[in-house]
Amino acid sequence: MTRRQWFFRGMHAGIPISLGYFAVSIALGITARQAGITAWQAALTSLLINASAGEYAGFALITVGAGYIEVLLMETVANARYLLMSAALSQKLKGGVPLWQRLLLGFTVTDEIFGVSIGLPCALDPFFTYGVFCVATLGWTSGTFVGAVLGNVLPARLLSALSVALYGMFISVFIPEARKSRVVAVLVAVSFAASFACAYLPVISQISEGIRIIVLTVVISLAAALLFPINEKEKEGEA
Repeated sequence: MTRRQWFFRGMHAGIPISLGYFAVSIALGITARQAGITAWQAALTSLLINASAGEYAGFALITVGAGYIEVLLMETVANARYLLMSAALSQKLKGGVPLWQRLLLGFTVTDEIFGVSIGLPCALDPFFTYGVFCVATLGWTSGTFVGAVLGNVLPARLLSALSVALYGMFISVFIPEARKSRVVAVLVAVSFAASFACAYLPVISQISEGIRIIVLTVVISLAAALLFPINEKEKEGEA
């Protein structure tokens, strides 16, 4: 496939993500407005920061008048998981991808974009991910703008219902792979159980959610790699 074909294939895959992002980011726009940020400033922030949890945390800190260092530390913790996702994607890339394309790919990574990119049954062409991002970020940015302008007049029940849509969409990303692989299905179940337990355990629950996600990701991924290594010949055949 050519770069153009990969890009349009990515745009098609990004449509449901964009719709989910639009629904969720309306609530984010409301938070931005409460922090004293204008609709255009909120939209620009969403365009430049592809992280829902990190962006929400930033707006919340601005609301309470936190300092620059506090915001910097919180953003680092909240977004550190994207380093792991970028590292995983770098292993799936086809050969010969230049550095500037890899850096651009790292900028586009979000949970959902990572999910559809890593789920490809072949080596990843970065232009597929670029296509997903271009469509997805349109929904994220426009939703934030709409939320900052009109969010305060929307019913709370409607906002709550819209926020569930993104979780349903993200689940649909890994369910097909879990159905094909019993190992993946078990790992997904273990991840859910471990995340739930860590949210309520006396000491661990006091650790920030971002740190918990990173630790669980590293531990479970390492255990999976050691217990269920991928056959390199099979991997090359899929590529």
